[in-house]
Amino acid sequence: MPPTFAQLGVPESISRSLAARGITEPFAIQAAAIVDALAGRDVCGRAPTGSGKTLAFGIPLVASVDRAGPRRPRGLVLAPTRELAEQICSELRTFAGRVRIAVVYGGVGYGPQLKALREGVDVLVACPGRLEDLLGQEELRLDDVDRVVIDEADRLADMGFMPAVRRILDQTATARQTMLFSATLDNDVAKLTRDYQVDPVRHEIGEETPDITAATHLFWTVDRSDRVGLTAEAVGAAWPAIIFCRTRHGADRLAKQLARTDIRAAAIHGGRSQKQRTRALTDFTDGKVHALVATDVAARGIHVDGVASVLHYDPPEDHKAYVHRSGRTARAGRDGVVISLVQPDQKKGVRRLQRDVGIDEPVRTPDLDTVRELSPPRISAPAPRPSAPEGNQSRRTGATQTNQTGNGRSRQPANRRHNRSHNGKRGGPSSGGGRPAGSTRRSDGSKERNGQPGGNRRKNARKTGAGRPGAASRNGRSNRSRRSNG
Repeated sequence: MPPTFAQLGVPESISRSLAARGITEPFAIQAAAIVDALAGRDVCGRAPTGSGKTLAFGIPLVASVDRAGPRRPRGLVLAPTRELAEQICSELRTFAGRVRIAVVYGGVGYGPQLKALREGVDVLVACPGRLEDLLGQEELRLDDVDRVVIDEADRLADMGFMPAVRRILDQTATARQTMLFSATLDNDVAKLTRDYQVDPVRHEIGEETPDITAATHLFWTVDRSDRVGLTAEAVGAAWPAIIFCRTRHGADRLAKQLARTDIRAAAIHGGRSQKQRTRALTDFTDGKVHALVATDVAARGIHVDGVASVLHYDPPEDHKAYVHRSGRTARAGRDGVVISLVQPDQKKGVRRLQRDVGIDEPVRTPDLDTVRELSPPRISAPAPRPSAPEGNQSRRTGATQTNQTGNGRSRQPANRRHNRSHNGKRGGPSSGGGRPAGSTRRSDGSKERNGQPGGNRRKNARKTGAGRPGAASRNGRSNRSRRSNG
């Protein structure tokens, strides 16, 4: 029987906060790392994405950090992307009590971040780029930071942030606890451990690529002109889905094309403002959109539980990108399906990618029935209408249960039966049964969707910014450097 958090030495106040959310049994990486981290040891942890690393380092950090003065934080968490930094901050706040948590990253205004620093932040979660910016402006100092966490260290290295990470660590207290977590512990990550950790205790959980082995991988041959229609059908068979495109323009274009097929899609990439990215991710997490259309910026920075499928609309750059993208599904012990759309001239590259990843799957004709069989009923149910009040959601999807997952929370309908439309056929996007969620039929025979007559839907959406959830603002572009993710 696994130990409880209390048996690991977690303070009672934190254990109560976790239990209130239904989190009572630690995951493997948490059970392994928390005791050493609470004892003040340097920890080097290897565990797959979605395995519960945030609580593994967050609990000891919150439990042991000292009170900070203005502009002089005591704890620091470094993360590679804005989305991950925001999610870490939100997770820590759920059990932090009086410990003050704040987050800084690029792509947003300085005002709220500066205000928080001036009032005092005990634990600062940061992306390297914005943190170095604020250090250059002398808006904070790191001399008092005696507890440091480096999360997704391999991703920081992949994104070119390792020199910045080293400069930041050089400004922290000499006598400090350093916890490092990563999916892999080789190359630049191994050098960082050698140079900045003292006699670290090493905990390795699971396989190096469990995200690959846990999911079902399908490779479908498809002509270029048929990709949009097939993508819509695949999302309809298994959603929530994350679809990966190679370029920002391609992601925006595909999101708009899917919207015409009654698939609610939101694009997320580095060209979007932080407000747009946050809105897209929130709508996706809340089930208001069926699919998130992303570039590789989302491959390791987004932690969303319950993703039914990942779809490679464009082929990944290499086998590492395939692993990172595919890891968005089949997380925390759940099932998932990964679909690659392979054009005729891409088959040779796919064979090479499969060899590098270590999987052997034939390139087949598309088979949507296989996807439906792999997708649990709870994931196939229709999404709630974006315009509906938050308080009415439970009447459509059933009561929710809260369980621990990779980022500590999961919203699952307690009723796992298939939702069905009035004619008895299965509902949801492109399911072939009933009308798409959110649409009604007017007495004159024309469609009406979310209160807008079908004929005026696009016109009204252009005027108000409403209509399709997660749709991009035409003038939502912000000015920021290429390293704005940091």
